[in-house]
Amino acid sequence: MNLALRRLLRKGDPSNEEIDAFIAESEFPLVDENDVTFVFRGEAEAVYLRCWISGLDAAQPFQKLGETGLWAATIELPRGSRIEYKFDVVRNGHGELILDPLNPVIARDPFGANSVCQAYGYERPEWTEIDPEARTGTVEATEIESAIFKGTREASVYLPARFRRNRQYPLLIVHDGLDYLNFADLKVVLDNLIHALEIPQMIVAMIQSPDRLKEYGADDRHASFVAEELLPHLLDRYPLVDEPDARCVMGASFGGVASLHTAWRHPGVFGRLLLQSGSFAFSDIGRHQRGPVFDPVAEFMNEFRETPGCPAERIYMSCGIYESLIYENRSLVLKLQAQGIDVRFEEARDAHNWENWRDRLRSGLSWLFPGPQWMVYE
Repeated sequence: MNLALRRLLRKGDPSNEEIDAFIAESEFPLVDENDVTFVFRGEAEAVYLRCWISGLDAAQPFQKLGETGLWAATIELPRGSRIEYKFDVVRNGHGELILDPLNPVIARDPFGANSVCQAYGYERPEWTEIDPEARTGTVEATEIESAIFKGTREASVYLPARFRRNRQYPLLIVHDGLDYLNFADLKVVLDNLIHALEIPQMIVAMIQSPDRLKEYGADDRHASFVAEELLPHLLDRYPLVDEPDARCVMGASFGGVASLHTAWRHPGVFGRLLLQSGSFAFSDIGRHQRGPVFDPVAEFMNEFRETPGCPAERIYMSCGIYESLIYENRSLVLKLQAQGIDVRFEEARDAHNWENWRDRLRSGLSWLFPGPQWMVYE
């Protein structure tokens, strides 16, 4: 338990005024060098910490601290970690998941919001924050007529601040691109890294799927759409370098599967891949253990592991060590390297979430597409 909290409790049952003062002068959760103490104040029958860390029980019980109205739970959390969580507060026999009322730091995703615990040593990277000196790019919409999907698909296209029609640019295609914009600050990151000369000016096509678990789950239709419809459309509309080394596909989770599968089904089209926390389920023996939605993914990955070929010449991968997917990602790295592919793999003390993926964008993009800054000093 945190030292400051223990000092408060040494007074027996502290008064409401003393508790109010303690809360006012503290930042929650209470972070020590090797552990974190979460605090809830209020009436309840029970309180649980719900955090998404593979290997840790999903519900960590809080301890009621006498008659103070305070509850506390302490977990070990190594320095540099970042996790997302909620409180499960039980009243009248019913649990309710809530954000931590004492913690203003939250992270949003397509399903809502979570409270964020930033362990000792973690700092949000400054290049993910808006830099008033960085010129901002623009985002425009473009429509692609798809014979494969028998309809119109839309992409949002980022153009760098100094975009000129008489220049040529590398291309980045992003699965779940609007989610990267909304929850991983992709546009801010691009503006900042281009301004700092860490990556070149580039054009970024952000796509969304109306049925992502099916289309991103190793669907040949989606792979053909990206390589045979989206890419020609972008080449026709924008001044792009028409070479595989200047093209990258990226995505997280099922978007990582879609990126790898697209490049594998269309070898020689994309020279770069950026794969974050890919849902690379496979089964060496028997069935995989991840549910029926992963069946086509496992079928693809089993085939890929047998005949990986060369989906791209340079691949950046990242995964959180608190994810259940860490084993599959580590295994894939070895398979790719065995093919002579240049692979960089980064593990983070984080889990399966958008801010984990945000925090890895600088290292991934600047390694795949080093800008003038890296070309001078590396």
